[in-house]
Amino acid sequence: MTANQDAKPCKRKLTDSLVRVAKPYKDGKTRNYSDGGGMYLHVITTGKFWRYNYRFPKQKTLSIGKYPEISLRQARERHEEARALLARGIDPSTYKRELQTTKAESSANSFEVVAREWFISHLSHKSQTHQTRTVSYLERDVFPFIGKRPIADLKPRELITVIERIQKRITHDTHLRVLGTIGQICRYAIATGRAELDPTPSLKGLFKPGEEERKMPAITDPHEVGRLLRVIDNYHGNFYTVCALKLSALVMLRPGELIEAEWSEINFETSTWEIEVRRMKAPTHIKQANNPKNKHIIPLSSQAMAIFEELRALSGGKRYVFQGIPTNRDNPMNRATVNMALRRLGFKGQMTAHGFRGMASSLLNSMFVNGLKRWDSSLIEQQLNHKEKDVIKAAYDRQDCPVYVEVRREMLQAWADYLDELRAGGQVIPFKTKAGK
Repeated sequence: MTANQDAKPCKRKLTDSLVRVAKPYKDGKTRNYSDGGGMYLHVITTGKFWRYNYRFPKQKTLSIGKYPEISLRQARERHEEARALLARGIDPSTYKRELQTTKAESSANSFEVVAREWFISHLSHKSQTHQTRTVSYLERDVFPFIGKRPIADLKPRELITVIERIQKRITHDTHLRVLGTIGQICRYAIATGRAELDPTPSLKGLFKPGEEERKMPAITDPHEVGRLLRVIDNYHGNFYTVCALKLSALVMLRPGELIEAEWSEINFETSTWEIEVRRMKAPTHIKQANNPKNKHIIPLSSQAMAIFEELRALSGGKRYVFQGIPTNRDNPMNRATVNMALRRLGFKGQMTAHGFRGMASSLLNSMFVNGLKRWDSSLIEQQLNHKEKDVIKAAYDRQDCPVYVEVRREMLQAWADYLDELRAGGQVIPFKTKAGK
């Protein structure tokens, strides 16, 4: 066969039905069914393939595709495109190779491909929780929309659409975190020669934190704290949930640190709770080292010990203090449980699980005796485990010193007693002090 060198219409010969029943010769030899203009159906025992014979300047054959993946109509469209290229002096086979190369390069430099490469080089030293959260957000909210886009071609308008979609669905600052992650990926692309510009700086100031994240709701008015405690006492929810709510007010821990409490951490003889750094907020390398010197020690008040005694009767002997749902007893209770309970109790927008820390910090820092601050700020920061702050680093480094443990024990016991007074609805007064103090 020889190809017509121009793009004039050609007379077609094949039909869908003929293509469908086309077979090789009875002896198994290849059979070609011409459709006109140099295009034909190449039929062998293992399949049917569309071909186009042409001259440029010598005889060449262009592979159009396989039937039935490429129908007769689609094959003719591709054939006409190839003939049009030929009429303009362009070799269809060369054009096809260059197009495939361009697509391959574009795919190799797509946002998703670069992002997954960034995961390996930049997320490996992060905690497993951080890795899972970051990848999850991108897979759910970013890749489906811009994942296939060449990263060098990303425009701010595309990112605005992606971030707005996240912001509408989630109330806190996830949209800002995702935007920051996209920026890190774009800068990685620049460093590796896949892009020249990072479009995220032009969006600075356009998006604000969600209302819930900005305020980090916490009740700090003593009268309202008393009301909150009374409502918790009358809550008829799951026993583990009630205990988690009560302990949240007493120990000043982060929600995850409390919910994932293990019985091996509770010492009933010394009334202390010792949490290994692997469970605390800390850089990954410190968590992995899990140095015993970095344990966070919580002196437990008599009220907290009473709650643990009740819990021991129910989950003692298990690994976790707060057991998960009946079908998943090998895992602790869900981290969101306390927040969900607070919402059911009517405190949505007023109080969160994390807010118990702010509540304690605010009230403890505002307690004065004879015009002097009752508790040193370093003790409060120590109990909050804010060890990253330089101003209290020295105090934190000696938190396992028996003297400082006992001073914090005094503070937490006085705090628990004060909460009892507020719960009872008594007069709201500063911490009472012992005679001579």
